[in-house]
Order: sequence, then structure tokens, then C-alpha cells
Amino acid sequence: MNRVYGVIGIKSRMANWNADFTGRPKTTSDGSIFGSDKAFKYPIKKMWEIENEDVLYVKSYKSEKGNLQARTLAERFKQLFGKDVKEIKDKKELLKYLFSAIDVKNFGATFAEGSNNISITGAVQIGQGLNKYEDSTVEIQDILSPFVDSTKKDAQNTSIGKKIVSNEAHYFYPFSVNPQNYDIYTKEIEDLKGYTKEDYEKFKKGCLIAATAYNTNSKAGCENEFAIFIECKENSKLYLPNLDQYIKFEKQEDKDIIDISELEEIINQDEVKEEIEKVEIYYNSYTIKLIGSRQGDEVKELF
Repeated sequence: MNRVYGVIGIKSRMANWNADFTGRPKTTSDGSIFGSDKAFKYPIKKMWEIENEDVLYVKSYKSEKGNLQARTLAERFKQLFGKDVKEIKDKKELLKYLFSAIDVKNFGATFAEGSNNISITGAVQIGQGLNKYEDSTVEIQDILSPFVDSTKKDAQNTSIGKKIVSNEAHYFYPFSVNPQNYDIYTKEIEDLKGYTKEDYEKFKKGCLIAATAYNTNSKAGCENEFAIFIECKENSKLYLPNLDQYIKFEKQEDKDIIDISELEEIINQDEVKEEIEKVEIYYNSYTIKLIGSRQGDEVKELF
């Protein structure tokens, strides 16, 4: 498996892709809307879980004294692998269990339970997804509940809640895939598989459909709209920065514009181009006009 660089585009329309603790779309100190890498990973994990993959780092519940309680990491480990982590004394054995979970295989893990303390740098690294639509605004909707507030003894009217969304936002997430991150483990642990083509294809599938598939109340209106995957040749010495900064977005009445001209200019340089195996681009042609793709790129319909 070779190294890969890319950018994933997520559209949010009258939805809240990533809320802060006040319920508003997450913003930087200057007010710019962005989405965290956690918001990006979560729908992918849920997609894997639905497809019956082993996913360790997701919330699960147990019945405890008649109540539902979230499991601890050790309890989730035992539920998934049928093994009490306290009984594992050999870290090599623990790593084999961890690497059998698809989310750990892609995103890495911080595992601290009892005497076991392991930090795995994931093969897949994802940056923060900045919103490139300058006219995004926050919309607050009042929602009338069918029930009165039970905490107020003299309440006679039903309560009012709020739903907070952005009118529209277009998040662009940079990412990289570096299979060599696991060499320190595979060289020392017999039969431990490193990052494989199959692992990458499962991540790639999530990049193309997971946001669209994860249809909760706040995420209804969020969907995948763009992706570019730049795969390096075997043993390539090419290292690229976060690529989202070279992509422009412009709102139009008919179709929105995603302009990758600057990015293509960079990867079209001779010393860069000779290090690249292939470039794949996916976009929603029904809503997006793509500018800047070059001859030789594999340009495909997202859906």
C-alpha cells in the first residue's frame, strides 16, 4: 500500500455538521466555521459498524441495575473481542487485538487500561475541515414541544426548544495516508499485518458516502460532495502539505464551483508528477461545476 494525500468535501445545508457545546456550529477564534476531525471520523465509524466491521472506539451501552450506562473502554474491548484486557500481559498480544479493529487500523488509538498503556499513530491523519463558503450564517429555530416542563410546578404551556443550524457550509478536510506508520509494529510482531489496500478501500468508501448515509436529525442536510485522492508511487519520496488550502469554493445560482486549479498546478510540476501513481477525483456533478482537472485524472461521478 502506497502513501496517499487528498481532500474530502462535505456540504451542510440547513444542518449542523459539527456543533460546539453551545449547540452552534463550531468556529475558530475569528468566527470562521470549521469541522473537527472527530466529526469526520464518526460517520465513517458508524458506517463500518453497520457493515459489521469491528469498531472499538464508538459509544455502546450496557444494562446496569435497570439503567442503560455507557461502557468503559475495557468493557467495550471485552464486548468486541471476548477477552478481559486485564488478563493480557503481553503488549504484542494486545496490539494484535487492537489492529483487528478497523477504526484502530485506520485512525490509530490511545489505549490506557490498567497496566496497558499504548499510543498508536494512525496510518490515516485528518486535518480540520474549514468552511470555504464565506456567506454562512447561523440559523436558530424555535421548536414547540408537545409537553409542559415537568420541573416547573406551575407550568401550563408546553415548552419551547431550539434547533441551531447553518444556512449552508462547505467543509474541506485534508488527509494523508501513511502505511509506514505501522512499520515499528510489523517488524517486531510476527503475523501482524500492516496497513493494507483493503483497509484503505474501506476508508475511501467512508470518504465518499458516510456523511450522506449518516442521516440523524442534526445531520440531515449533510452530504459528501467532493473528494480527491492522490496516490504516490511505491517508495516515493514525495511529501505534500495539507491540500485544502489550494482549493477554492464559489457559490453560484446554478451550480456551485469547486476550483482545484492551484492544486493541479502543484501536482503537475515535473518533479511532483513523476512521484504520483494516479489522481482520482469524485464530485457531485448535479450540484457542482469542477474547474481545473487535468488530462490523466480519473474524474468520476460521486454517486
